[in-house]
Amino acid sequence: MNRLAALGSLRNRYHAMRHGHSQANELRIVVSDPRNGLDGYGLSARGRAQVDARLDAGHGLGADTLILSSDFLRARETAEIVHARLGCREPVDFDSRLRERFFGEYELDGDDAYAEVWRADARDADNVHAGVESPNAVMARVTAVVADCERRFDGRELLLVSHGDALQILLTAFASRDAASHREIRHLDTAEIRPLTPDGIRG
Repeated sequence: MNRLAALGSLRNRYHAMRHGHSQANELRIVVSDPRNGLDGYGLSARGRAQVDARLDAGHGLGADTLILSSDFLRARETAEIVHARLGCREPVDFDSRLRERFFGEYELDGDDAYAEVWRADARDADNVHAGVESPNAVMARVTAVVADCERRFDGRELLLVSHGDALQILLTAFASRDAASHREIRHLDTAEIRPLTPDGIRG
């Protein structure tokens, strides 16, 4: 469910940021279960350097930016680096709805499992094969974050720090496309920051 569809024009400006390269990326494994991701598999040295490089390259964000982040360690560490570098006036708001998509039985398997899940997603936005969280379920929770921000804030710059699939599906929602098509949207690289534009939101 795309909770953006009922909003019309947005009162705030949103950016998405994927966490920096992580220890899970380094090991090429799936880490999506809170039992593993909340306190383990943080940023790699490469990931920390990526976040710093991204901030050095320019991004249009400043001290008034409000950061909302997944509470997984790799996202928390990314958000904390950004917060310190920008000198943000308000603390990071950690939101479990921005967590990585849950990949069920593929947890701690090699990351080549993603391709199998994505093929099934393209056939069915309610795909829950092997206990994975469906694209529709992910879309409902990540767009709920934006809907809540629209109720709470007006005229703010917000940075949403999250994970590959969660942000891929959020980008799909902003384009008003079906969640099954999420792999057709250009993915975010690790530590990439991208504006979220409401091009397809229906008024």
